[in-house]
Amino acid sequence: MKLSYARLILISIISLILHSHRKVEQKLTDIQLLEQVKDSDMEAFRILFDRYQPVLFRQVLFQTGQTDVSHDIVQETFIRIWEHRGSLRPRLSFLAYALRISRNLIYDAMKHQKVRERSKKFLPSLALSEQDDPAEALQFTLLKEKITTIINDNLPQRCREIILLSRFEGKTNQEIAESLHLSVRTVEHQISYALKILRKNLDR
Repeated sequence: MKLSYARLILISIISLILHSHRKVEQKLTDIQLLEQVKDSDMEAFRILFDRYQPVLFRQVLFQTGQTDVSHDIVQETFIRIWEHRGSLRPRLSFLAYALRISRNLIYDAMKHQKVRERSKKFLPSLALSEQDDPAEALQFTLLKEKITTIINDNLPQRCREIILLSRFEGKTNQEIAESLHLSVRTVEHQISYALKILRKNLDR
């Protein structure tokens, strides 16, 4: 999961605070802590992190099966909570809120991984030899990345699924329609729309 430079800085700041001198306030309720977090109290945020990070990590790890990915998702979950602290609702379950964010992040991570895996089959990696033109190889690699990004970021979920099945896995429109319980006409319309979006973005 790629993080922006600004977020990396935020992670560093949060990590320094989380690993500083810990004076746990066991008597504070979640409601009290969330009220303080809404007021940008990072010590309250640190206590919530300590309180819920272990259980959240176990839940994420159970779903992903990947330790590094799980750590990234849990870290990103708490970053998003902090970034949107103004919209916190202290009387609602904090754990349920954190789990909902983490589930969405898991879905996004799996979606991007799936697209990358399929794109490798559709657009095989180049093995450069002495006869290969490095400029062409670079251009091809950049094109692969751009196509993957467009599919991820610009296509609705159903449309993305159909174009992957069609162009990445070589399924016929009839096969796609049967597997997704759609009409062939709907499949054709979705493929046409996806190709239109791809052409539009690739021409930029």
